[in-house]
Parts: sequence; C-alpha cells; structure tokens
Amino acid sequence: MESIRIREIQKQDNAQMAAIVRDVLTDFGAPKVGTAYADPYLDTLFEVYDIPRAIYFVVENNDQILGGAGIMQLENAEDSICELQKMYFLPELRGLGFGTKLMNLCLEKAVEYGFENCYIETMTYMDAAQKLYRKSGFEYLEQQIGDTGHNSCEVWMLKKLK
Repeated sequence: MESIRIREIQKQDNAQMAAIVRDVLTDFGAPKVGTAYADPYLDTLFEVYDIPRAIYFVVENNDQILGGAGIMQLENAEDSICELQKMYFLPELRGLGFGTKLMNLCLEKAVEYGFENCYIETMTYMDAAQKLYRKSGFEYLEQQIGDTGHNSCEVWMLKKLK
C-alpha cells in the first residue's frame, strides 16, 4: 500500500464508497434500518457533500477506495454544530492511523468552515471507533442532538472545536 492518498470525493467514487459503508456495517452486524446503511443518499455522496460548509474525503490506493469520512452541518441543530459522518474503512486500512488522519482533516475543515462543535453517533459495540473519538477529545452525551435519522445508534458524542 505504498501509494495511499487522501483526497476529496469525486462523482466516480460514489458506488465504491457506498459499497464500503454497507459492507462494513454488514461485517459488524449492524442493523440495516436506522443506520447509514439505509441512508437514501448513500449512493450519491459526491452530490450530497458538494455544498457550502461540507466536505467528504476518501482514502485511495491504486484507484481503489479503501474508506472515507466527511463533515457537514448537523441537520435540525444549531448552525454552529457539524457532524462527522460516514467514517468507514475496509479491514486492510484499519489500524494504520488513517482514522486519526482523516478525522483530523475533517475537524480542521470544520474549524475553517466556522463550526464550533462536532457531533458523532455510533453503536455501543463499535469499541475501536469510540476509543478513537475519545482520544480525539469527543465526550459522551446523554441524548441525541439534531436529526441524523440513525435511530439504531445509541452512542452520542460531541467535541468542542473552539
């Protein structure tokens, strides 16, 4: 994996990234309803993130997408809160530090876009993800904020950016 690079999503990445999200959630035994698996816009991520104050990055190796993550305004929340979204990686990319790199890149963009807080949701059994979020300064919340549509996610976290 000597030619790994992080770049902004392109339209031709939509199908690969959607397949990664669905494959990872299936591998983890996540429900298909109430998670990113069922998001109606999962197959059009390039178009979804092609708006002001939003960005989605992919990790690529030799024209193959291995994972990605993005940020955008948290729906039905204060405009100072963004959400770290769709952070999923194929098994061969996990444990190599790309989760931290990609998350930091997203958080840098969030600050650049003027967000003051970043929200994330996950599932209780996704221990590695929670460990990464805690290490990066996310703190647990007692209830969900905004409206992600992910009612199967029962862990909510927030990080102050400023």
